[in-house]
Amino acid sequence: MPYTEKKVKATINESKADISGIRASAYRIPTDCPESDGTLEWSATTLVVVEASAAKQTGIGCTYADSATASLINDLLADLVIGRDAMSIPANWLEMVRAIRNLGRPGISSMAIAAVDNALWDLKARLLGLPLVKLLGAVHDRVPLYGSGGFTSYDENRLCRQLAGWVEHGIPRVKMKVGRDPRRDPVRVAAARKAIGPHAELFVDANGAYLRKQALQMAERFRESQVSWFEEPVSSDDLAGLRLLRDRAPAGMEVAAGEYGYDLPYFERMLAAGAVDVLQADVTRCAGISGFLEVAALCEARSLPLSAHCGPSMHVHPCCAVRPLRHIEYFHDHVRIEQMLFDGALAPRDGFLVPDLSRPGVGLEFRRSDAEKYKI
Repeated sequence: MPYTEKKVKATINESKADISGIRASAYRIPTDCPESDGTLEWSATTLVVVEASAAKQTGIGCTYADSATASLINDLLADLVIGRDAMSIPANWLEMVRAIRNLGRPGISSMAIAAVDNALWDLKARLLGLPLVKLLGAVHDRVPLYGSGGFTSYDENRLCRQLAGWVEHGIPRVKMKVGRDPRRDPVRVAAARKAIGPHAELFVDANGAYLRKQALQMAERFRESQVSWFEEPVSSDDLAGLRLLRDRAPAGMEVAAGEYGYDLPYFERMLAAGAVDVLQADVTRCAGISGFLEVAALCEARSLPLSAHCGPSMHVHPCCAVRPLRHIEYFHDHVRIEQMLFDGALAPRDGFLVPDLSRPGVGLEFRRSDAEKYKI
């Protein structure tokens, strides 16, 4: 049933609840075919799911990370937050950040915190009987998205079918991978443009595969196919290189990066360097929804848009609550996993994702029995 004011008033009096349980599990789900981008190859995706409990409610959070992430949560983070107030998310978040000091903030540590933090936000909203966006405060009622896949392992026919399929279903922007074979990239991009027609937006993502001058050359070639988004043309660690591309890319071609950000100083350095036209962040990496909201504030302070990276169903509610929003990445692998293993996973409507206000929290229910065969 949809949330109601009466329901909120009834539940808010019961909202002082201590966290009674934190459980993390890892699942390795094979891809539907071998996949690769400009710098990596993979045949499976590891999903880490956290269930946080309090007052007979359970919140769901997740990240896409190594199974060691689940061990870190179960062995360290769970004991830190169990027994603490489920309403005090900032305090719980800070306790986890302090605890991983000697482990290093980037990487698995931040993804572990992200999964727990996401679960705690979902739990708090459920305790209050609210969709998460109502708890956070809505700015938008829906979020634009772009179809993302187009892996370098795809032959040209599969590439074009996937991208054109999204456009035919009303998604007006699509992204493909480049960088594996630079000599072929302009041909693949031109084929993609032909497949999607002249009006859909075409994005490319090199995952840092190119060198600076090579990326500049590719930008000029991609302009012929009306590419409007060049993601990680060089390594995201090469802030000077990203700035070079941003300054010299063809007019109308935005440079984007940030998906590998794990803490706020990373994003601040990228913005201070003037390295991107659009900043990316991922609630399953940047220490959760709590971290994502901070990144959004940085973007707003610099008048730059924010784009959410992957995990679309986990991003919808926080994206609706931030002002400098551009869109969400509707990533093939994660969409497939969400549909396989979660009730409440969202489907696009005319190029948007719309939060389901009839469901509390982020609106997801984990189908544990369906996931069991993938458990690590």
